[in-house]
Amino acid sequence: MDLLTKIKNKQALVGIIGLGYVGLPLVLRFCQVGFQVLGFDTDDRKVKALNLGESYIKHIPSARVAQLQASGNGRQFEATSEAARLGEPDVLIICVPTPLTVKREPDLRYVESTTRQIARALRPGQLISLESTTYPGTTAELVLPILSDGLRVGHDFYLVFSPEREDPGNTEFEVRTIPKVVGGVTPACLEHGVALYEQVIDRVIQVSSTQAAEMSKLLENIYRAVNIALVNELKMLCLRMGVDIFEVIEASKTKPFGFQAFYPGPGLGGHCIPIDPFYLTWKAREYDFTTRFIELAGEINTGMPYFVMQRVSAVLNQNSKPLKDAKVLVLGIAYKKDVDDDRESPAYKIIDLLQRGGAEVSYNDPHIPRCFGMRHYPQIDMTSTPLTAETLQEADLVLLVTDHSAYDYSWIASQARLIVDTRNAFKNQASAHIYQA
Repeated sequence: MDLLTKIKNKQALVGIIGLGYVGLPLVLRFCQVGFQVLGFDTDDRKVKALNLGESYIKHIPSARVAQLQASGNGRQFEATSEAARLGEPDVLIICVPTPLTVKREPDLRYVESTTRQIARALRPGQLISLESTTYPGTTAELVLPILSDGLRVGHDFYLVFSPEREDPGNTEFEVRTIPKVVGGVTPACLEHGVALYEQVIDRVIQVSSTQAAEMSKLLENIYRAVNIALVNELKMLCLRMGVDIFEVIEASKTKPFGFQAFYPGPGLGGHCIPIDPFYLTWKAREYDFTTRFIELAGEINTGMPYFVMQRVSAVLNQNSKPLKDAKVLVLGIAYKKDVDDDRESPAYKIIDLLQRGGAEVSYNDPHIPRCFGMRHYPQIDMTSTPLTAETLQEADLVLLVTDHSAYDYSWIASQARLIVDTRNAFKNQASAHIYQA
């Protein structure tokens, strides 16, 4: 039976490499429609947990994972850390991280190492789909040459790029309902990629090349980064002018055309928006082109934690308290509200800056009981402080970074001495001791 028939009959074994916020929802969706799935991850703890039917992502209940291990026809899903098994699946979907180096250049070591592992096990009749966000040309210029040693793309194996569009914690959309962009190296590659994703996604959008698919993902995230930078800059201006930027946004969004509301904050977080634009600025240099607009947006957004720290210091000084030795309680270190995901969260940079300024910093986050500072801030190793009246009253200043729904803002406002609010979460708590940042 050829691969296309296997896919259309849901008899293809699907392999998903990287079982995190992107890969695990894909596992669930492919299993839901009847595919057998083999998941790969280098983290043995994740592999063990999944094989026991346990989830390590808060918005994915363990019951959903456990169901895959209790199918009437035997286990529908298995997780493994054995790269030697990459030759077993008919389809391999790559969902590995694509971070930046310390010099803000693309770090493709995970994509490259995964591709080399696939190449060692690659056999005729396999489809490989790269979902990791990257610069235009990665699939054709990096992945394809590694896989093409002795095998012909479009004949012996098939290669596509289909960018992930996962939004952790968003209950309005799920894998099935988020349209999927697919670009293939050859027409045959595209045909196989479209056939695969049409089994699990309501709407699949074909583009002419992997480069176009790669660029589409970057455009989506650059669009957001630039507009967030715009409102962040306007927020800083409005604070000086004594104008409420949130009131301005609410008024502006009443226009029924030509305007989309974006909201300011303490900086960008998550694995996409703070990182993806720099992938394109790096690639653009190869064409002797400077992406000035994108770089300006990046400059503004990466500078927001410094602005927040300066605002905290100014508020403390205004209330006769220096930053040095001040007790600052940070509320929320997840990169967005109501998730347990702290990747690239601006909270870490803010905590680092406050500690360097001499402040005594603690944090509370109902979704993240322990934080380890991520790779850039290894010195931050903290446990979430219980949010009690005593904790709030002891703090010289409470800094709201992430506006979780679990917080009782009126109660917090009644207990805290000073509050700096980066999210407008205390908008209904008019008080002289609450400041915007």
